[in-house]
This record gives sequence, C-alpha cells and structure tokens, in this order.
Amino acid sequence: MNTAYLLTGSNMGDRTGFLSDALQLIREQCGPVPAVSSIYETAAWGKTDQPAFLNQALELHTALNARQLIRRLLKIEKQLGRVRKEKYGPRLIDIDILLFNDEVHHYDLLKLPHPELPNRRFALLPLSEIAAEQLHPVSGKTIRSLLDECPDPLEVKKVS
Repeated sequence: MNTAYLLTGSNMGDRTGFLSDALQLIREQCGPVPAVSSIYETAAWGKTDQPAFLNQALELHTALNARQLIRRLLKIEKQLGRVRKEKYGPRLIDIDILLFNDEVHHYDLLKLPHPELPNRRFALLPLSEIAAEQLHPVSGKTIRSLLDECPDPLEVKKVS
C-alpha cells in the first residue's frame, strides 16, 4: 500500500462543496483517506487577480502507483467540471500530489515531490496539520521545518 499526501483546492463556485466532492471521489476511486486537514483560505498564488482559494490536505492510502494516481486524480478533476485554460488560473477544483511515499521522480504529468512545496505556505500549513513529522524526500527536513522556513508571505487562515 502506498501513502500519498494530496492538496485539494478551489476558488470558484461552491468552494467547500468542491473540496467535499473531491474528497468523496478520491475515497471511492483511489483508496482510504485516514487523515484530512482543516480547510484553509489564502489569496491566489502565482496569478493574483482572482478569488481566494480554499485548500485542504489529505493523506491517502492507495494501491495505485504514482502515475496511475495522477491520471485518476486528473479524471476526478474533469468529473467535477475542471477545464484547464491557463496556468495558475481560477479553477473549480485542483488536486495535487505533494508527496508519494518517499519517491523522487520527474514524469511528464508529475514531479515528485511537488517541486514548489517548500515555497507554498498554503500547501505546507494544511499538510503540517496531518503530517508535521513527515520527511521531505529531497531536503530531508520535516514538513514542520519547511513551514517554519517557508519564504511565502501570503497569509493562510483556517476557516474550518
């Protein structure tokens, strides 16, 4: 069984509803989700002239390998209505794989661990809630340490 840490995000429509629907579909199509963080809100990162995001981290246990998982998650995004138009643009749902076991890979559709994880407070804060002592496979630092050192100035607020 593989352990993956995911980040779901939404900044359009019923944001909380999309996070909830994504969680349900991930459980149904990918495997059990033993840990779920609180929901956090942050201003958009990258392309800032858009609505704020809600984000939530999940721990997933899955029989899928990393490439199978990313394909399944992209399918779930599509099921929920996501249409990919522009990088960092607004989206109904976004599901990222942050960590997959302790694997380090550069596939066409997927880089493991997520290359921007150490620079994104909106990902590190919810992830630290469910996996603070998890080690980053490249830096060897805990998620808590990465959060403490994170250069991202964006405010991240817990909303539920």
